[in-house]
Amino acid sequence: MAYSLGIDIGGTNIKAGVVDDGCNIIAVSKIKTNSAQGSDEVLKKIAEAGKAAAKEAKIPLSEIKWVGMGCPGTCNPETGLVEYSNNLKWENIPLQKIISEALHIPAYIENDANAAALGEYYTGAAKGAKSAIIITLGTGLGAGIIIDGKLFSGSNYAGAEIGHTVLNPNGDQCTCGRKGCFETFCSATALVKHTKRAIEEHPDSLLAEAAKKEGRVSGRTAFNAAKSGDRYGREVVDNFIDYLACGLINTINIFQPDILCIGGGVSNEGDNLLIPLKKRIKKEIYSKNSSHNTEIVLCNLGNKAGIIGAALLGKQYIAPPIKSCHNT
Repeated sequence: MAYSLGIDIGGTNIKAGVVDDGCNIIAVSKIKTNSAQGSDEVLKKIAEAGKAAAKEAKIPLSEIKWVGMGCPGTCNPETGLVEYSNNLKWENIPLQKIISEALHIPAYIENDANAAALGEYYTGAAKGAKSAIIITLGTGLGAGIIIDGKLFSGSNYAGAEIGHTVLNPNGDQCTCGRKGCFETFCSATALVKHTKRAIEEHPDSLLAEAAKKEGRVSGRTAFNAAKSGDRYGREVVDNFIDYLACGLINTINIFQPDILCIGGGVSNEGDNLLIPLKKRIKKEIYSKNSSHNTEIVLCNLGNKAGIIGAALLGKQYIAPPIKSCHNT
């Protein structure tokens, strides 16, 4: 049995896992990112997470073939640099070199959404598709595009940044520098922000009560209030789904993939998200009269997608496209 290490670097958590050659995760570790502490501290935590996962698996790092890392932002797999990450506030960080030296094994890097897309494509909801787009609704809004088994990342590895296409030029300021990005409307961070605004405007609503019960405002708060019949929770949810549909329709109209998978914490709402979203998309896509339209589904690997996809990066870059994975 051969093993690789996959590390999913998120804006909130760093998750590492040891993955076998059947794409099964056999051990994991998780550490808070705390990007405000600066890149040096985050890099130390990435290495710590990798070591902790290997220790949990009881496998020496010397027996692990490589470490793959999915990181938010523009990641150049040729130079090993994270050229720009607006969520981590990184520029030209030599992530590949630093972690390879820290763990003493070969390292590969890729955008985190691209890595998660690889996981879903080879062993998750998009398995068997020819072309697929995976959208992740998390701290930011990430996307991965796979065509004929290969990641599409543009001529400069900054492609597939669907989250930084603009839905409303007069919208909220985005961390990328633009206003009204898809991410500012439909990331989990944006959903929390818009829920808080509604609570401030309607402090006596069931929405405000739902937040008190949870002890905080989360991506679930507005959905929970809407299920209880709260008008303002329903408004937040409807606005969220309207903008999500708009962004996904734009994406489908451009790429017309076989399948579009939606992941991230917000996707845990299941049919409460998917059913109204599909209705809006079906009504407005350009190809509405086509005999074959993009299938829209929820990702099924959950938090495992980023780890599994990152662990596959060695195969993506040193071998032909992977034909299959036997994830169980």
